[in-house]
Amino acid sequence: MGAGFHMSEKYTTARLSVEGDRFEVLVKPEEALSFRMGKQVPVTQLLVIEEIYSDANKGTRASTEKLQKYFGTTDVVKIADEILRRGELQLTTEQRRQLIEDKRKQIVAFLARHCIDPRTGTPHPALRIEQALSQIRISVDPFKSTEEQAKTIIEDLRPIIPLKIEQMRVAVKIFAEHAAKAYGAVKNFGTITKEEWQRDGSWIGVVEMPAGLYGSFIDRLGKLTQGTVQAKILK
Repeated sequence: MGAGFHMSEKYTTARLSVEGDRFEVLVKPEEALSFRMGKQVPVTQLLVIEEIYSDANKGTRASTEKLQKYFGTTDVVKIADEILRRGELQLTTEQRRQLIEDKRKQIVAFLARHCIDPRTGTPHPALRIEQALSQIRISVDPFKSTEEQAKTIIEDLRPIIPLKIEQMRVAVKIFAEHAAKAYGAVKNFGTITKEEWQRDGSWIGVVEMPAGLYGSFIDRLGKLTQGTVQAKILK
């Protein structure tokens, strides 16, 4: 296990820290990334070696006691699956560059689709947004949603080009059993302009948000409320 081993682009590491203990697996970069992106890839196909390490570079294996304690099993495939889902995947330089490039394009497309020039009321062409973006330093996170990042980037771009995102108002009702959990997500998507907690513990409110976020808003709340959320676009 020399230094050349982990530096090779053929292998990369997925790592999960639990209460200060590190658990690592050696994985094939392409397959591991596909898995992270939600594709159906069997864990056995992406593991280079069926071992759980506390430090893969040094070849130090994690103790079976710790595996049992944190994962409730010593089954390498089950543990690797969890590390890959919850942990961080070390990307190769080329993968990171490609992912950031793709995400950047998605952000530009999102801004071109959902923003207008408040002076004219018309959309900005993608090229103008792209040129303005190249004038500011932004760090694009390949794993964070396009919409969330676009919101922050709009603020950074305003001094360079006037941008206004089309807003919409949505009336939302969340039933009691999911209200506390879903409330935080509602706040992340927009500004709550009116709200009321009902006697039965359910929540109703009006949220003002960028029109382009509506799809992912409904999707996110649908997941958090097991599909019971009620939402209506207000004119």
